Order: sequence, then C-alpha cells, then structure tokens
Amino acid sequence: MTQWTRIATLDDIPRLGARVVRADTMDIALFRTSSDQVFALRDQCPHKGGPLSQGIVHGGTVTCPLHNWKIDLASGEAQGPDEGCAHSFPVKVEKGVVYLAYSVKEEAA
Repeated sequence: MTQWTRIATLDDIPRLGARVVRADTMDIALFRTSSDQVFALRDQCPHKGGPLSQGIVHGGTVTCPLHNWKIDLASGEAQGPDEGCAHSFPVKVEKGVVYLAYSVKEEAA
C-alpha cells in the first residue's frame, strides 16, 4: 500500500514552475503545468546533474537550465536524441493539496 505524505498546496507551486522539497538524501522538484498537473522528479538532470527545478516547464516537459536537455515530467526520461532518466515519484492532488509517495521535509525557507 502506498503511503502519501502531504507536501504542499497547489498554490505553493507556481504555474509553469517548480518548488523544491528536501528528502533525507536528495532534493525533489515538484512541477506544475499550465493545466495544473503536478509531477515530481529528483532535482537532478541525468546528464550533468543540473537543477531541473530551475528549468523551463513547457507542455509535459522541463528543459534543464545547464545544457537544454528536455526531460519528460511524467516519466523522467530524457527526450531524444538524449538518453537518461531522472527518478520520478508518484504524486497526487486532492482538493488543492499535493501529496507525494515519499517521506520528505520542506526545504528551509
């Protein structure tokens, strides 16, 4: 059974932007699309480790700010011709609250 952790509200994540939460061993980026879908990826590009949370969200992808790799928000897979994958995490939104299937603590403000 999946355990869901309340992590943020939808309003905490800018539309076409990201918010970072800290897990014990990594940062996780929460992304919000223009249609208010929310996705969660490890905040590290599979290419050179760039911070995906600082990239540009467009459609269902985010572009890494370092080398313009396009990463699919749903799967974490790099779009061709690039290869690699950023770990993705299950996320759901209920009544404006974002839940993540991972134990995290909010990043210090």
